[in-house]
Amino acid sequence: MNLLIFGYGYSARFLARELAQPAGTIRVTTRSADKAARLEAGGLTARVFPGADMAADLAWATHVLISAGPENGGDPVLAHAREAIENAANGLVWVGYLSTTGVYGDHQGGWVDEATPLTPSTERGRARVTAEAEWMDLHDKHGLPVHIFRLAGIYGPGRGPFEKVRDGTARRILKPGQVFSRIHAEDIAQVLFASMARPDPGAVYNVCDDDPAPPQDVIAHAATLLGLPLPPEIPFDTADLSPMAASFYAESKRVDNRKIKEDLGVTLRYPDYRAGLAAVLAAETAKT
Repeated sequence: MNLLIFGYGYSARFLARELAQPAGTIRVTTRSADKAARLEAGGLTARVFPGADMAADLAWATHVLISAGPENGGDPVLAHAREAIENAANGLVWVGYLSTTGVYGDHQGGWVDEATPLTPSTERGRARVTAEAEWMDLHDKHGLPVHIFRLAGIYGPGRGPFEKVRDGTARRILKPGQVFSRIHAEDIAQVLFASMARPDPGAVYNVCDDDPAPPQDVIAHAATLLGLPLPPEIPFDTADLSPMAASFYAESKRVDNRKIKEDLGVTLRYPDYRAGLAAVLAAETAKT
């Protein structure tokens, strides 16, 4: 496998670790020349993108992961490398696009699956719907082996509630009926790996754990694991959230994950936030 990753961020790093590929078989992009240099020093081949001509890298690749988010309402990879991607389509075995469950919009706590109509209620969600459609258009017109992965809220080592609970800034925001789905970064990686092992071009997968839960329950459990007092409860209407934070509370839904289990044979390592948070705390504690 020769893997090209557009946007070497948090989830992509977990995939690289999961694959444990030999040196020289993963190439990545980043926006920063400094970061590219650090990645090169760590053994990866890194390009600064946008900027670099990706035609040779796409011709080299057998697998491509797009982990870069939309910009200006569209997909930045297609904005800068569409022709090279079209030209490389016949040589690619698998292309994965990381999207979000935000494409479903608000369902007032109801269940959604991959067949649920896309009715995003935020600008970010609408941009993801547009990007998904752009990638699927390449599948339909050029045979690009595209797979869409709709990720729930991502957490893992270094990206969890523990720091805020420790420093006293965590709050339990109470909004009746509010639930979110989540996914540990290691489980994202194993879903992607499983899809690479059994490609199904055109497929769409929800990537989340088994236990949609109210956000205040997750914060409370984190405090319990740390042996600290529960953070204060704040009604949503008086929480004075930033626009970004408030947008997450604009949608409430439970996301069905049966397809990754039935079609890809995935057994989640962290099927709920309790198992996931315990693992995150153990990993973060091991680093100190």
